[in-house]
Amino acid sequence: MIDQATIDRILDAAQIVDVVSEFVTLRRRGVNYIGLCPFHNEKTPSFSVSPSKGLCKCFSCGKGGNVVHFIMEHEQLSYYEALKWLAKKYNIEIKERELTEEEKQAHSLRESLFVVNQFAAEYFQNILYNHIDGQRIGMTYLRSRGFRDDIIKKFQLGYSLDNRDALARTALQKGYKQEFLVKTGLCYRKDDGTLHDRFWGRVIFPVHTLSGKVVAFGGRVLNAATKNVQMKYVNSPESEIYHKSRELYGIYFAKQEIVRQDRCFLVEGYTDVISMHQSGIENVVASSGTALTSEQIRLIHRFTNNITVLYDGDGAGIKASIRGIDMLLEEGMNVKICLLPDGDDPDSFARKHNATDYQAYINEHEVDFIRFKTNLLMEEAGKDPIKRAGLISSIVKSISVIPDAIVRSVYTRECSQLLQMEEKILIEAVAKLIEQAKENKFKDAQRKQQQALRAQHVPQGSAETPATPTSTDKQPESPVPPESPEILPPAPSDEQAALSSETSPAPANEYLSYIPLEGNEQKVFYLREQALVRMLIRYGEKVMCYLEDENGAEQPLTVIECISTGLKEDELQFHNALDRRVLKEAEMHLQDTGFVAERYFLSHPDPDISKLAAEMVSDRYQLSKYHSKGQKILTDEERLYELVPRLLIDFKMSIVEEEMKHTMQALNNPDVYNDPQKCQEIMKHYRELQLIQISMVQKAGDRVVLPSSI
Repeated sequence: MIDQATIDRILDAAQIVDVVSEFVTLRRRGVNYIGLCPFHNEKTPSFSVSPSKGLCKCFSCGKGGNVVHFIMEHEQLSYYEALKWLAKKYNIEIKERELTEEEKQAHSLRESLFVVNQFAAEYFQNILYNHIDGQRIGMTYLRSRGFRDDIIKKFQLGYSLDNRDALARTALQKGYKQEFLVKTGLCYRKDDGTLHDRFWGRVIFPVHTLSGKVVAFGGRVLNAATKNVQMKYVNSPESEIYHKSRELYGIYFAKQEIVRQDRCFLVEGYTDVISMHQSGIENVVASSGTALTSEQIRLIHRFTNNITVLYDGDGAGIKASIRGIDMLLEEGMNVKICLLPDGDDPDSFARKHNATDYQAYINEHEVDFIRFKTNLLMEEAGKDPIKRAGLISSIVKSISVIPDAIVRSVYTRECSQLLQMEEKILIEAVAKLIEQAKENKFKDAQRKQQQALRAQHVPQGSAETPATPTSTDKQPESPVPPESPEILPPAPSDEQAALSSETSPAPANEYLSYIPLEGNEQKVFYLREQALVRMLIRYGEKVMCYLEDENGAEQPLTVIECISTGLKEDELQFHNALDRRVLKEAEMHLQDTGFVAERYFLSHPDPDISKLAAEMVSDRYQLSKYHSKGQKILTDEERLYELVPRLLIDFKMSIVEEEMKHTMQALNNPDVYNDPQKCQEIMKHYRELQLIQISMVQKAGDRVVLPSSI
């Protein structure tokens, strides 16, 4: 974990104009800079950078924040990866916690494998450009495929000589260890102990991680150079740094365009990606010939919800599309399918068309999964009733894995129309599959829990694990319903544990509310809550006034203390969980030496909090409505004694009113009305809200009359 002192040094050194200028052409406008937003397509500049505040913001798409948030969004990095990126740029040494010996060894091994892979990538490129066989064989092949020199260089393509140990001999001469050449999969040992190159006589396609490191290689055989080789493509074996189920070819080059277009094209092979890039379509990745995995889908899902699967128009391509659909749907992706003309794959089609024509074809021919699968299987089923029933079951199964209930409902209705079946029958079938899946998941979770508990009872040093639980080991049946199985969570990493120990939110049961968690952004109480949080982050440690204590001595009252005590006196809290965390941490650190709320929250290790802080400190100064001509314009900071109490009472009045409305709605729910105990609990909560409302109104000098209905 990066310590706070190092984070502060990074934030002090990183100049936002300097960093943003690496990716955006900026020009000065007054005290700020403007440019075209890097996060969406636009013709009129709306991306503003404020060097004085250290913030950036697009006033069109809304993205922005401080320098760390910009790097996180633009480079698609985590919070700590973005800090390391900035530290490297400004030559700041990262101070992290001391690693254990095992962690040091694992880290050293991983770094060594990456170093060897980088050497190999540069070696293959050097052969391609500077060796006679690389030019004569490798470059000739690539150019025959229509690849331009700039594209060949961009994807760092290379060539491996048809000498079976050329790479191994060169690497050993340069001091690289045999064990690392073997562990990366670049070489393998023969029975006599000699090293042989895995990719000899092949064109090389390096595979990059999300951050751009070379993690593996793919090699394509060239028949003219290599004889008696059966496998067209050879890929690196799995290693400590490479797991093929987690990598996508081209993701490093595509991630920014995927975010910009909010759409990803999924193809099958290396050349498909390269050809589409050359034609001008860059938001494309490949599964590299392997079956699509959940890890690969989640990697795409980090950047977009929308995916279009492009496959060959032959039978194999169609079947490949079908196999991956359910996995994409299960991850909540918006899936469309586009089959290219028969005889074409994404590579050949890209070589025949420019980006505009390619995009036009996709937009015209892509269909959502339900229409695609229905049309495809209906054609296969024909008039056979058994096959037709199987088709319906297959489509219903696909719909049942969609996590969003509204999307499931829409697809069920569309499926009913396409198949000319009663919607009620399909709804029942989908519900049955969902319930069955929940039950299976619940049983699987129980089984894993029992296995974990049995493992804990095995004495240390014992080589045996009991096959079945004994009477003393037997666990009572779990009261948890299938809808929410209690799965034992994995142990957190040291970094996560350290972070959660400082910033974990209050337990959910400490806050009782019937107001929905989502969809409140335009509600009056929510806007007033945000105004209070803005005061809290901007001026939290500032003294807004002095109050006399019991002894007549004046005591300072800070903004944090005013908001905190004001909420507690009426037993109220912020509605938003993130806002509650901010207030709680502000209370905890208020007495810390040198605590400045704005600085603390802007450099917070939780990117959600630091992003919130960046938004709150924008537009710092506002005109006071209490000034006249010739008088000084007061800032918010100069009016804290007036602003904060007014904002606080406005918020409390509005959230109590909103809470009472939703509590009454809950009371009118038939399920609750028929449950005396639940009904009594809600009535009690409503009465408490009324008393709070009376108290607040009386403080304002007004009176209310309680309705006699409750």
